[in-house]
Amino acid sequence: MKNKILGLLIVALATFSLSAQSPVDGVWNFSMSSPMGAVSAVVTMKTDAGVLTGEFDLGGGRTWIIENGTVDGSTIGFDINRDGSSMTYVMSAEVSGDSIDGIAEAMGTTADWSMERGN
Repeated sequence: MKNKILGLLIVALATFSLSAQSPVDGVWNFSMSSPMGAVSAVVTMKTDAGVLTGEFDLGGGRTWIIENGTVDGSTIGFDINRDGSSMTYVMSAEVSGDSIDGIAEAMGTTADWSMERGN
């Protein structure tokens, strides 16, 4: 009986740990068409106490770090600096399951962007 109770306790704790993970955490496939050209990347994001961190991997050694990231419920926001230039994208979006849809603002223009959960 003790082993059965211990087993149930372990399953309950494991379930709690998994459910505590934010729906934003993980790997995402990003795409955006903008006046500056099409962008695709593999994005890794992690949340902790309302702070969003992560990185865009554009391939070929190019990465963009998520800066000033926030999470509030299903809303996320962050900045990314494009290849060290003075152009910063201000990104905002809504998370819905395995999809994220957002808007990027930079240099007086806006562009729609999206992400789908990766493997």
